[in-house]
Amino acid sequence: MGEVVGSHDLLLVTLDTLRHDVAVELAAAGRIPHLARHLPGGVWEERHAPGSFTYASHQAMFAGFLPTPAAPGPHPRLFAARFAGSETTADGTFVFDTPDLVSGLAAEGYCTVCIGGVGFFNRRGPLGSVLPGMFQESHWEPGFGVASPTSFEEQVARAEEVVAALPREQRLFLFVNVSALHQPNWFHLPGATGEAGDSRATHAAALEYVDRHIGRLFAAASSRRRCFAIVCSDHGTAYGDDGYTGHRLGHPAVWTVPYAHFFLEPTGPTGPTGRTGPAEPAEPAEPAEPTGPHGPAAPSAPPAPHEPGAAR
Repeated sequence: MGEVVGSHDLLLVTLDTLRHDVAVELAAAGRIPHLARHLPGGVWEERHAPGSFTYASHQAMFAGFLPTPAAPGPHPRLFAARFAGSETTADGTFVFDTPDLVSGLAAEGYCTVCIGGVGFFNRRGPLGSVLPGMFQESHWEPGFGVASPTSFEEQVARAEEVVAALPREQRLFLFVNVSALHQPNWFHLPGATGEAGDSRATHAAALEYVDRHIGRLFAAASSRRRCFAIVCSDHGTAYGDDGYTGHRLGHPAVWTVPYAHFFLEPTGPTGPTGRTGPAEPAEPAEPAEPTGPHGPAAPSAPPAPHEPGAAR
Protein backbone atom coordinates (compact mmCIF):
# COMPACT_ATOMS: atom_id res chain seq x y z
CA MET A 1 0.00 0.00 0.00
CA GLY A 2 3.02 2.28 0.29
CA GLU A 3 3.09 2.35 -3.51
CA VAL A 4 -0.67 2.82 -3.83
CA VAL A 5 -1.26 5.61 -1.31
CA GLY A 6 -0.25 8.89 -2.89
CA SER A 7 -0.41 7.64 -6.48
CA HIS A 8 -3.93 6.18 -6.70
CA ASP A 9 -7.39 7.36 -5.80
CA LEU A 10 -9.02 5.19 -3.13
CA LEU A 11 -12.60 3.92 -2.88
CA LEU A 12 -14.13 2.17 0.14
CA VAL A 13 -17.67 0.85 -0.28
CA THR A 14 -19.44 -0.78 2.64
CA LEU A 15 -22.50 -2.75 1.57
CA ASP A 16 -24.18 -2.23 4.91
CA THR A 17 -25.69 -5.40 6.43
CA LEU A 18 -24.87 -7.65 3.44
CA ARG A 19 -24.78 -11.34 4.37
CA HIS A 20 -21.86 -13.41 3.10
CA ASP A 21 -23.98 -16.39 2.05
CA VAL A 22 -26.35 -14.24 -0.01
CA ALA A 23 -23.46 -12.42 -1.70
CA VAL A 24 -21.76 -15.73 -2.59
CA GLU A 25 -24.95 -17.32 -3.92
CA LEU A 26 -25.78 -14.37 -6.17
CA ALA A 27 -22.25 -14.18 -7.58
CA ALA A 28 -22.26 -17.91 -8.37
CA ALA A 29 -25.68 -17.67 -10.02
CA GLY A 30 -24.66 -14.76 -12.25
CA ARG A 31 -27.15 -12.41 -10.59
CA ILE A 32 -24.63 -9.65 -9.75
CA PRO A 33 -22.54 -9.46 -12.95
CA HIS A 34 -21.23 -5.92 -12.47
CA LEU A 35 -19.78 -6.73 -9.06
CA ALA A 36 -18.65 -10.24 -9.98
CA ARG A 37 -16.54 -9.06 -12.93
CA HIS A 38 -14.33 -7.16 -10.49
CA LEU A 39 -14.06 -9.82 -7.78
CA PRO A 40 -10.68 -11.61 -7.88
CA GLY A 41 -11.47 -14.97 -9.48
CA GLY A 42 -15.11 -13.91 -9.65
CA VAL A 43 -15.70 -14.82 -6.00
CA TRP A 44 -16.05 -13.05 -2.69
CA GLU A 45 -13.51 -13.63 0.05
CA GLU A 46 -14.98 -14.84 3.34
CA ARG A 47 -14.03 -12.60 6.26
CA HIS A 48 -15.04 -11.84 9.83
CA ALA A 49 -16.54 -8.44 10.61
CA PRO A 50 -14.77 -6.26 13.20
CA GLY A 51 -18.15 -5.36 14.73
CA SER A 52 -21.73 -6.62 14.83
CA PHE A 53 -23.40 -3.35 13.86
CA THR A 54 -22.60 -0.30 11.75
CA TYR A 55 -21.16 2.10 14.31
CA ALA A 56 -18.79 -0.38 15.94
CA SER A 57 -17.66 -1.91 12.66
CA HIS A 58 -16.92 1.41 10.97
CA GLN A 59 -15.04 2.75 13.98
CA ALA A 60 -12.78 -0.30 13.67
CA MET A 61 -12.43 -0.07 9.88
CA PHE A 62 -11.56 3.63 10.00
CA ALA A 63 -8.85 2.70 12.52
CA GLY A 64 -7.39 0.28 9.94
CA PHE A 65 -9.09 -2.92 11.09
CA LEU A 66 -10.90 -4.08 7.95
CA PRO A 67 -12.76 -7.41 8.07
CA THR A 68 -10.31 -10.21 8.93
CA PRO A 69 -9.76 -13.26 6.66
CA ALA A 70 -11.74 -16.21 8.02
CA ALA A 71 -8.69 -18.38 8.67
CA PRO A 72 -6.01 -18.55 11.36
CA GLY A 73 -3.70 -15.53 11.28
CA PRO A 74 -2.01 -13.22 11.86
CA HIS A 75 -3.13 -11.42 8.70
CA PRO A 76 -1.12 -8.38 7.54
CA ARG A 77 -3.29 -5.31 7.14
CA LEU A 78 -3.52 -2.79 4.32
CA PHE A 79 -3.69 0.17 6.73
CA ALA A 80 -2.58 0.57 10.32
CA ALA A 81 -1.95 3.33 12.84
CA ARG A 82 1.60 3.39 14.14
CA PHE A 83 1.23 1.13 17.16
CA ALA A 84 3.98 -0.45 19.22
CA GLY A 85 3.72 -4.23 19.26
CA SER A 86 1.26 -4.54 16.36
CA GLU A 87 1.45 -8.07 14.93
CA THR A 88 -0.48 -7.25 11.75
CA THR A 89 1.56 -4.29 10.51
CA ALA A 90 3.79 -5.56 7.67
CA ASP A 91 6.26 -4.10 5.17
CA GLY A 92 3.45 -3.38 2.70
CA THR A 93 1.12 -1.75 5.23
CA PHE A 94 0.38 1.97 4.90
CA VAL A 95 1.15 3.25 8.40
CA PHE A 96 -0.40 6.53 9.54
CA ASP A 97 0.40 8.73 12.52
CA THR A 98 -3.09 10.05 13.16
CA PRO A 99 -5.99 8.56 15.18
CA ASP A 100 -7.76 7.18 12.10
CA LEU A 101 -7.20 6.27 8.46
CA VAL A 102 -9.32 9.15 7.17
CA SER A 103 -7.17 11.83 8.77
CA GLY A 104 -4.08 9.82 7.88
CA LEU A 105 -4.99 10.01 4.21
CA ALA A 106 -5.84 13.70 4.54
CA ALA A 107 -2.31 14.23 5.91
CA GLU A 108 -1.04 12.63 2.67
CA GLY A 109 -2.93 15.22 0.62
CA TYR A 110 -6.12 13.30 -0.09
CA CYS A 111 -9.52 14.95 -0.26
CA THR A 112 -11.66 12.76 2.02
CA VAL A 113 -15.35 12.47 1.15
CA CYS A 114 -18.13 10.49 2.84
CA ILE A 115 -21.44 9.69 1.15
CA GLY A 116 -23.51 8.29 3.99
CA GLY A 117 -26.39 5.87 4.00
CA VAL A 118 -27.73 4.50 7.29
CA GLY A 119 -28.61 6.71 10.25
CA PHE A 120 -25.12 6.69 11.77
CA PHE A 121 -24.10 8.98 8.90
CA ASN A 122 -27.05 11.40 8.85
CA ARG A 123 -25.47 14.16 11.02
CA ARG A 124 -28.85 14.81 12.65
CA GLY A 125 -27.44 14.49 16.13
CA PRO A 126 -24.15 13.95 17.97
CA LEU A 127 -24.07 10.18 17.41
CA GLY A 128 -24.87 10.47 13.71
CA SER A 129 -22.09 13.05 13.33
CA VAL A 130 -19.15 11.05 14.69
CA LEU A 131 -18.34 8.94 11.60
CA PRO A 132 -19.04 11.55 8.89
CA GLY A 133 -17.23 14.11 11.06
CA MET A 134 -13.96 12.31 10.33
CA PHE A 135 -14.14 13.46 6.71
CA GLN A 136 -13.34 16.83 5.15
CA GLU A 137 -16.61 16.64 3.24
CA SER A 138 -19.72 14.61 4.00
CA HIS A 139 -23.08 14.12 2.32
CA TRP A 140 -26.36 12.68 3.54
CA GLU A 141 -29.98 13.30 2.72
CA PRO A 142 -33.17 11.25 3.16
CA GLY A 143 -32.92 9.94 -0.40
CA PHE A 144 -29.70 8.15 0.60
CA GLY A 145 -31.27 6.46 3.61
CA VAL A 146 -32.71 3.04 4.37
CA ALA A 147 -36.32 4.00 3.64
CA SER A 148 -35.60 5.16 0.07
CA PRO A 149 -36.20 2.64 -2.75
CA THR A 150 -33.78 4.67 -4.92
CA SER A 151 -31.08 5.20 -2.28
CA PHE A 152 -28.09 3.78 -4.11
CA GLU A 153 -28.67 5.43 -7.46
CA GLU A 154 -29.03 8.74 -5.63
CA GLN A 155 -25.77 8.12 -3.76
CA VAL A 156 -24.02 7.29 -7.03
CA ALA A 157 -25.31 10.50 -8.62
CA ARG A 158 -23.83 12.48 -5.73
CA ALA A 159 -20.52 10.64 -6.09
CA GLU A 160 -20.42 11.54 -9.76
CA GLU A 161 -20.94 15.21 -8.88
CA VAL A 162 -18.22 15.12 -6.23
CA VAL A 163 -15.65 13.56 -8.56
CA ALA A 164 -16.51 15.89 -11.44
CA ALA A 165 -15.97 18.96 -9.25
CA LEU A 166 -12.47 17.97 -8.09
CA PRO A 167 -9.33 19.32 -9.76
CA ARG A 168 -7.83 16.49 -11.77
CA GLU A 169 -4.58 16.54 -9.80
CA GLN A 170 -6.35 16.20 -6.43
CA ARG A 171 -6.14 12.70 -4.93
CA LEU A 172 -9.44 11.38 -3.57
CA PHE A 173 -10.48 8.99 -0.82
CA LEU A 174 -14.17 8.33 -1.43
CA PHE A 175 -16.20 6.37 1.11
CA VAL A 176 -19.76 5.22 0.36
CA ASN A 177 -21.97 3.53 2.94
CA VAL A 178 -24.65 1.71 0.92
CA SER A 179 -27.92 1.54 2.84
CA ALA A 180 -30.02 -0.46 0.35
CA LEU A 181 -29.34 -3.89 1.92
CA HIS A 182 -30.39 -2.73 5.38
CA GLN A 183 -33.95 -3.24 6.47
CA PRO A 184 -36.45 -2.20 5.24
CA ASN A 185 -35.55 -3.77 1.89
CA TRP A 186 -38.81 -5.51 0.92
CA PHE A 187 -39.54 -2.87 -1.75
CA HIS A 188 -36.65 -4.15 -3.90
CA LEU A 189 -38.44 -7.45 -4.63
CA PRO A 190 -41.37 -7.19 -7.09
CA GLY A 191 -44.55 -8.42 -5.45
CA ALA A 192 -43.26 -8.16 -1.88
CA THR A 193 -45.23 -6.12 0.64
CA GLY A 194 -44.46 -4.12 3.71
CA GLU A 195 -46.92 -6.24 5.64
CA ALA A 196 -44.95 -9.41 4.82
CA GLY A 197 -41.73 -7.59 5.73
CA ASP A 198 -38.12 -8.30 4.85
CA SER A 199 -36.62 -11.70 4.14
CA ARG A 200 -33.50 -13.31 2.77
CA ALA A 201 -35.10 -13.04 -0.68
CA THR A 202 -35.72 -9.29 -0.39
CA HIS A 203 -32.15 -8.89 0.92
CA ALA A 204 -30.92 -10.64 -2.24
CA ALA A 205 -33.11 -8.44 -4.43
CA ALA A 206 -31.57 -5.38 -2.78
CA LEU A 207 -28.08 -6.61 -3.73
CA GLU A 208 -29.24 -7.07 -7.33
CA TYR A 209 -30.50 -3.48 -7.23
CA VAL A 210 -27.09 -2.26 -6.02
CA ASP A 211 -25.35 -4.26 -8.72
CA ARG A 212 -27.38 -2.54 -11.45
CA HIS A 213 -25.89 0.83 -10.49
CA ILE A 214 -22.45 0.08 -9.06
CA GLY A 215 -20.75 0.21 -12.45
CA ARG A 216 -21.41 3.97 -12.51
CA LEU A 217 -19.74 4.35 -9.12
CA PHE A 218 -16.69 2.39 -10.25
CA ALA A 219 -16.49 4.46 -13.44
CA ALA A 220 -16.64 7.73 -11.50
CA ALA A 221 -14.03 6.59 -8.97
CA SER A 222 -11.58 5.66 -11.74
CA SER A 223 -12.40 8.50 -14.13
CA ARG A 224 -9.27 10.50 -13.30
CA ARG A 225 -6.61 7.89 -12.52
CA ARG A 226 -6.14 4.31 -11.40
CA CYS A 227 -8.20 3.57 -8.29
CA PHE A 228 -7.74 1.00 -5.54
CA ALA A 229 -11.17 -0.20 -4.41
CA ILE A 230 -12.32 -2.11 -1.34
CA VAL A 231 -15.89 -3.46 -1.34
CA CYS A 232 -17.13 -5.30 1.71
CA SER A 233 -19.91 -5.66 4.24
CA ASP A 234 -19.59 -4.19 7.71
CA HIS A 235 -21.73 -6.97 9.25
CA GLY A 236 -24.47 -9.35 8.22
CA THR A 237 -27.96 -9.77 9.60
CA ALA A 238 -30.25 -12.62 10.65
CA TYR A 239 -33.61 -13.44 9.10
CA GLY A 240 -34.84 -15.99 11.63
CA ASP A 241 -31.56 -17.96 11.63
CA ASP A 242 -31.66 -20.16 14.76
CA GLY A 243 -34.44 -17.93 16.01
CA TYR A 244 -32.45 -14.68 15.66
CA THR A 245 -33.55 -11.59 13.79
CA GLY A 246 -31.48 -8.49 13.08
CA HIS A 247 -27.88 -7.82 14.11
CA ARG A 248 -25.87 -6.42 17.04
CA LEU A 249 -25.63 -10.03 18.14
CA GLY A 250 -23.10 -12.86 17.88
CA HIS A 251 -24.26 -15.23 15.12
CA PRO A 252 -22.42 -16.49 12.00
CA ALA A 253 -25.00 -14.70 9.81
CA VAL A 254 -23.82 -11.45 11.40
CA TRP A 255 -20.08 -11.86 11.82
CA THR A 256 -19.38 -13.59 8.45
CA VAL A 257 -19.09 -11.02 5.64
CA PRO A 258 -18.05 -10.79 1.97
CA TYR A 259 -14.92 -8.84 1.07
CA ALA A 260 -12.93 -7.94 -2.07
CA HIS A 261 -10.24 -5.48 -3.07
CA PHE A 262 -9.06 -4.77 -6.59
CA PHE A 263 -7.77 -2.08 -8.93
CA LEU A 264 -10.01 -0.09 -11.25
CA GLU A 265 -8.26 1.11 -14.39
CA PRO A 266 -8.84 4.69 -15.57
CA THR A 267 -12.06 5.20 -17.51
CA GLY A 268 -11.21 8.73 -18.68
CA PRO A 269 -9.13 9.80 -21.67
CA THR A 270 -5.91 8.48 -20.10
CA GLY A 271 -7.02 4.86 -19.91
CA PRO A 272 -9.37 2.19 -21.27
CA THR A 273 -12.98 2.06 -20.24
CA GLY A 274 -14.30 -0.53 -17.85
CA ARG A 275 -11.20 -2.68 -17.51
CA THR A 276 -10.14 -4.15 -14.19
CA GLY A 277 -6.52 -4.32 -13.13
CA PRO A 278 -4.98 -7.24 -11.25
CA ALA A 279 -5.96 -8.03 -7.71
CA GLU A 280 -3.85 -6.24 -5.13
CA PRO A 281 -0.71 -8.40 -5.01
CA ALA A 282 0.27 -8.16 -1.36
CA GLU A 283 -0.72 -10.68 1.29
CA PRO A 284 -4.42 -10.83 2.27
CA ALA A 285 -5.29 -7.57 3.89
CA GLU A 286 -7.40 -6.04 6.51
CA PRO A 287 -6.96 -3.08 4.95
CA ALA A 288 -19.40 20.55 10.34
CA GLU A 289 -22.23 19.68 7.98
CA PRO A 290 -20.20 19.34 4.93
CA THR A 291 -17.00 21.29 4.93
CA GLY A 292 -16.65 20.91 1.16
CA PRO A 293 -18.58 22.62 -1.61
CA HIS A 294 -21.03 19.87 -2.49
CA GLY A 295 -22.87 18.73 0.63
CA PRO A 296 -26.27 20.16 1.54
CA ALA A 297 -27.12 20.99 5.10
CA ALA A 298 -28.72 18.17 7.04
CA PRO A 299 -32.50 18.28 6.60
CA SER A 300 -34.77 18.69 9.59
CA ALA A 301 -37.26 15.92 8.81
CA PRO A 302 -37.40 13.05 11.33
CA PRO A 303 -34.71 10.44 10.75
CA ALA A 304 -35.42 7.15 9.01
CA PRO A 305 -34.92 4.00 11.09
CA HIS A 306 -31.46 2.52 10.98
CA GLU A 307 -29.77 -0.01 13.29
CA PRO A 308 -32.09 -2.62 14.80
CA GLY A 309 -31.52 -4.11 18.19
CA ALA A 310 -30.57 -7.68 18.89
CA ALA A 311 -34.05 -8.86 17.90
CA ARG A 312 -37.11 -7.47 16.25
